[in-house]
Amino acid sequence: MANGMMNKFLHVNLASKTVEEKPEYTEYMKEYLGGSGVGTKIIYELTKGKDIKSMDALSPENLLVMASGAGTGVVGFPSPSRYHVMCTKSPLTGSIGSANSGGAWGYHLKKAGYDGMVFEGKAAGPVYLAVLDGKVEILDGTDLVGKDVFGKTDALMEKYKDVGFKVSVACVSNAAENGSEMASIMNDYHRAAGRTGVGAVMASKNLLAVVTGGKQTIELADKDTFKVASKEALGKLKENGLTGQGLPAYGTALLVNVINGVGSLPQKNWQLGSSEKSDQISGETLAKDHLIKKNPCWGCSIACGRATKVDDGPFAIAETEGPEYESIWAFGNDCGIYDLKPIIMANHLCDKYGLDTISMGSTVACAMELAEKGFLPAADYAGIDLKFGSGQGLVDAIKAAGEGKTEFGKLLAKGSRRLAKHYGHPELSMEVKGLDMPAYDPRGIKGIGLNYATSNRGGCHVTGYTIAPEIAGLPEQIDRLDYKVKPFWVMAFQNLTAMINSSGSCLFTSFALGGPDYANLLNPIMGKSYTGDDMFAIGDKIYSMQRVLMERLGREKDTLPERLLKTPMPEGVSKGEICELDKMLPEYYKLRGWTPDGKVSEEKMKELGI
Repeated sequence: MANGMMNKFLHVNLASKTVEEKPEYTEYMKEYLGGSGVGTKIIYELTKGKDIKSMDALSPENLLVMASGAGTGVVGFPSPSRYHVMCTKSPLTGSIGSANSGGAWGYHLKKAGYDGMVFEGKAAGPVYLAVLDGKVEILDGTDLVGKDVFGKTDALMEKYKDVGFKVSVACVSNAAENGSEMASIMNDYHRAAGRTGVGAVMASKNLLAVVTGGKQTIELADKDTFKVASKEALGKLKENGLTGQGLPAYGTALLVNVINGVGSLPQKNWQLGSSEKSDQISGETLAKDHLIKKNPCWGCSIACGRATKVDDGPFAIAETEGPEYESIWAFGNDCGIYDLKPIIMANHLCDKYGLDTISMGSTVACAMELAEKGFLPAADYAGIDLKFGSGQGLVDAIKAAGEGKTEFGKLLAKGSRRLAKHYGHPELSMEVKGLDMPAYDPRGIKGIGLNYATSNRGGCHVTGYTIAPEIAGLPEQIDRLDYKVKPFWVMAFQNLTAMINSSGSCLFTSFALGGPDYANLLNPIMGKSYTGDDMFAIGDKIYSMQRVLMERLGREKDTLPERLLKTPMPEGVSKGEICELDKMLPEYYKLRGWTPDGKVSEEKMKELGI
């Protein structure tokens, strides 16, 4: 069937070493577009009637889904490289696990002839999965044990270098094997399905890597109509100031100066919101002093990825990738560090060890504040200069977490919530539902605070990126400090994002494209007749289904750290502001058709058919 999909979806039982195709998963792909949508639907159906609340996230019972989208790998589909990872339960948060990645792995998965795969059970010993040109094998992975991301990837790329087509490797690192709750699944060396500890789940199954590649053809329902829609969409991306100029020139780090300028760039574990030194680690400075070239994901015209270097000093490195805006913030501003050299090395080490950069940087910042206030005994972190502003201390802390050889390193690898709780000060962990928040302080950007609180995976910005209208003015400018207008915008962006993360496109395309554009692109790919409203409706269904899964897991309250709710911003252009979450939540729940305490109502479930 020509619908942009391969129409084959695998179910892999690692315990029994069996692989079978599941036609029902293919039908879910058609209904939910793929990606996070199909992952959510599969987990929703397979966990009905099961006690997943008491399930250990690192037990064999946890499900892991890796899925492409309908547009993944389709030449001319905007930024078509993405794949999504879902797991029933995150080891970091206890809620649903969810992560998204670019690079080339998703494209090569479809070239191998498959749309995605579900893993259940635990292999008796270390294994990896080879999905190559229509053939699937579970193979011995003993030689991969203990290797970092670069070592595993090098070994598998060498093994499959002569198969007659390009391959891509997605793998976990030694940190994931050691049980780090913030471990990522890394693909193509530097690209990460980074958040919620999905890498820890993968490693707990003794699954160390998935290799994809092949020569299969992706067929579209209507090639000619798609060419027209593609030309129009790519034209909009080129003409847009962010996707056509800003991101290609400076990468995502162009936001450092922008967010610092509105007093909402968290500094020193969210104690402050701006710094006069932030330009020293901005995208402009990165481009001037460290950029080698742009390094785009497969098929992407935006090309925000950076290949970078550090020429000299203790953090010298000939070539690496990144860091992105969130990573620069987490290792820079949040840790009080205004030197790109240790930040670039810290990012490189997180890629090597397969650690989520947002959670890792936030955990180090939390540790620095704990130490600064005397809550963390110096003996516990002996040998690490755990002071705000110490680049060497940052790098040493990440090495400790990645290698997991000391008790303090192991504690760092568990994230800021567990670290702060361990030392008796949970209020110093800047997280929501166990997931560390990213680089936007909601005291000065109110909508993103509502999004953090209601995000289905915890403190996440890309669940509903209201920075677009609140700061960039896309699709229209809204007042960043006016909390009254935010519930609608948060809901709309969450729904749109759920759809985009299912389609296989990159979230950045939404700076230039709206619901009708995605409908016009997906219709000739899939043979559908979607409208722009249908795109939001699909997102609404996915988002609400995830909320039901959260209830099954024992959803935590929708709230923010007390610092953001009660402590006014102490300085800068957002001085005196707090995030008025309590004034936004009731309207948000009402707009969604949820109950006053944030549950999906029976009426809403019937309306959506879930």
